[in-house]
Amino acid sequence: MHVKSGFIAPSYTAPMRTKSPLTFKLLAMGGGFLLVALASIGLTLWVAWKLEGGAAAVNEAGRLRMNMLRMVLVQQTESPEEVQRHARQFDASLELLRTGDPSRPLFVPWGADTRERFEEIRTTWGGLRKEWAVGLPPDRARSLAQADSFVHKVDGFVEAIEIQIAGWTAVLHIFQLSMMAVAIAAAITFMAVSYLLVLNPVSQLQQAQARLRQGDLGVRLPVEADDEFGQLSAGFNLMAHALQASHEELEQKVREKTANIAVQNQRLAALYEVSALASSATGLEALAQGFVKQIRRVAGADAAAVRWSDEANERYVLLAGDGMPVAMTEEEHCLHTGACMCGQPQSQARTRVIPIVPSTTLAFPHCRDAGFQTMVAIPVQMQQRLLGEINLFFRSPTAHTDEVRDLLEAMTRHLASAMEGLRATALEREAAVAEERSLLARELHDSIAQSLAFLKIQTQLLRDAVAKGDVVARDRSMGELDVGVRECYADVRELLVHFRTRTSEEDIEAALRATLSKFEHQTGIATTLTMAGHGLPLPPDVQIQVLHMVQEALSNVRKHSGATRVELHVHRHPRWRFEVLDNGTGFRVDAVPPDSLHVGLGIMRERAQRIGAVVQVESSPGEGARVCIELPTMAALQAPRETPLPVLAESEH
Repeated sequence: MHVKSGFIAPSYTAPMRTKSPLTFKLLAMGGGFLLVALASIGLTLWVAWKLEGGAAAVNEAGRLRMNMLRMVLVQQTESPEEVQRHARQFDASLELLRTGDPSRPLFVPWGADTRERFEEIRTTWGGLRKEWAVGLPPDRARSLAQADSFVHKVDGFVEAIEIQIAGWTAVLHIFQLSMMAVAIAAAITFMAVSYLLVLNPVSQLQQAQARLRQGDLGVRLPVEADDEFGQLSAGFNLMAHALQASHEELEQKVREKTANIAVQNQRLAALYEVSALASSATGLEALAQGFVKQIRRVAGADAAAVRWSDEANERYVLLAGDGMPVAMTEEEHCLHTGACMCGQPQSQARTRVIPIVPSTTLAFPHCRDAGFQTMVAIPVQMQQRLLGEINLFFRSPTAHTDEVRDLLEAMTRHLASAMEGLRATALEREAAVAEERSLLARELHDSIAQSLAFLKIQTQLLRDAVAKGDVVARDRSMGELDVGVRECYADVRELLVHFRTRTSEEDIEAALRATLSKFEHQTGIATTLTMAGHGLPLPPDVQIQVLHMVQEALSNVRKHSGATRVELHVHRHPRWRFEVLDNGTGFRVDAVPPDSLHVGLGIMRERAQRIGAVVQVESSPGEGARVCIELPTMAALQAPRETPLPVLAESEH
C-alpha cells in the first residue's frame, strides 16, 4: 500500500498476546488430521489384505477336499503315473498353503490352532501317499473312509482359519467405529478452531470494510495478535489512515487528471485533423496550406511556415505561410540550404529552438525585424530523406515541453507521409501514362507500321514501273497498293476497337460476346461462344490481355484463314482456358519461324508472357486452326506482379 510521504503510522496500545502464527496452527492441525487419516487408511488396507489372503487360503483348503475325492476316483480307474501326477498337484497345494503367495494375495492366518491342524493334515497325507504309492488299487470302501477322515481334518483346518478371519473382521469393525468417532470429533474441533482463528477475524474485517465503503474513514481494527490476521488488521488500519489523509486532496487530483485527459484529447484531435487533411488533400500546396494553419494553432505560434526542399537539399522553397509578414514571405520565398537559421542541412536536421536576439548576425533579418524572438525548426523527414522543414515563430521567448515537442514531431511525420504519398501518386500516374504510350507504340508498330512499310515498297515499285513504261508492273503495283490500303484501313479500325475495349470486374463473358459480335458484323463470319465450368472472375488487367489475345486470333482468322465459321470455347475450371477454332485453310505451324510476327504469334506470346499464360497453336493445311490460351492458377494471377509471371512450359503436340 502506497502511503503519502511524511506519514507517521499511528501507534495502537491494544494488548498484544503472543500466539503461534495462524499458518503454523492450520498446518499443524491439518498435518495431524492427515497423519490420522493415513494411519487409518494404512491399517484398514492391511487388515483388508489379511482378510483377502485368509479368504484365498480358505478357497485353497476347500480345493484340497475336492482333490482328495478326485484322488480316490483316480486310483480306481487311472494308471499309477496319473495317480502320481495328481499327488504332485496335491503336494503343490499344501506347499502353497504353507508358504503363501503375497501377489494373489494368499496366506494362512497362522495361529496355534491353525498350525496344529495343518501339520495333522500334512502327516495324514504323507501316510496316505505312502500307502497309495504301492501301485495296487486299494479297496474302494477303505479309500473312501480314509478320504472322508482326511476331509474332516481339512474342515477343521478351514474352521480354524475362519475363526482367525472373524477375529480380524471384528477388529476392523471396532476400528471403523473408532475412526467414525474420531472424524466427528475432528470435524467439531475443526469448525470451532476455524471460527476462532479464521471466520471471526474475517467477519470483523468484512464489517470494517463495509463501514469504510460507507464513508467511515475513522474505522480501525484491534490488533490482538502477531499472526497473519494481526498483520492484516494492522495493514487495514494503515490503509484507512492513508485514505483519510488523502481524501482532502482527491478532488484536486481528479481535476488534474481531467485536465490532462483534455490535453490528450486535444492532441489526438490535432493528429486526426492532420490525418484527415493528408487523406483529402489533392495537391502539395493545398496540403501545405491546411497543415500550416493547424500546426500554428496547436503550437500557439504567432506565425508558421512550411518549406519544401529539393532532392539534393540545395534549397528550401516556401510552400505556405500563416501569420507571416508580406515582406518576409516575399524575401524568403527561396532559401539556399544553410544560408539562414531556416533551412538546415540534412546532416544536421533535428528539432531546434533558436532564440532570436538583436546581437545575432543574420543573413536574412526579416524575422527579427518582424518582432519575433524565438524560432522553432522541425525537419520534415521520411525514411532518411529530408523533404522540407516547419518553422514556428514566436514574439516572446518560448520553451516547449517534451509532450508538445512530441506532438509537433508526430504532426510533421504525418505531413511527410502525406507528401510522399502525393509523390507516389504522381509517379503512378506518370507510369500509367508511359505504359499506355508504350502499349500504343507497340500496337502501331506491330500492325499499321508494317502495312505502311509494305505500301512504301509498292509505291517505289510503282514509280519504277511508270518510269520504265511497264504497264503490267504498274497495274500489279496499283493492285497491291489498293489491297494494302484496304488492309491498313482495316487494321486502323481494328486497333480502335482494341483500345475501346472495356472489361467487367465480375465476368469476362459480356466482353467476349461484344468482341465476337463486332467481329461477325465486320467480317460476316459466323461466331459461337461456349462457356463451361465455374470459377473465380479474372482480375481486370488479366481480362484486358486475354481480350487482346482473342482479338489478335480473330484478326488472323480475318486476314489469312478464309474461314466461314469461328468457335470460341472458354473453360473456367480447373484453369481458365480460351480456345479459338476456325474452319479455314490452315497452315503449317512448323513453317513459321519462332521470332516471326506472321499471323500475330509474336504479339500474342508477348502478351501471354506478361500474365504468365501459355499460347499454343495447332493447324494443318486444309483443316483450319486452333489457338489455345491457358492461364496459370488463380493464386498466381491474384498475386502482386512487380515483374512478369514465369511463363509455363508449352506442352508438346
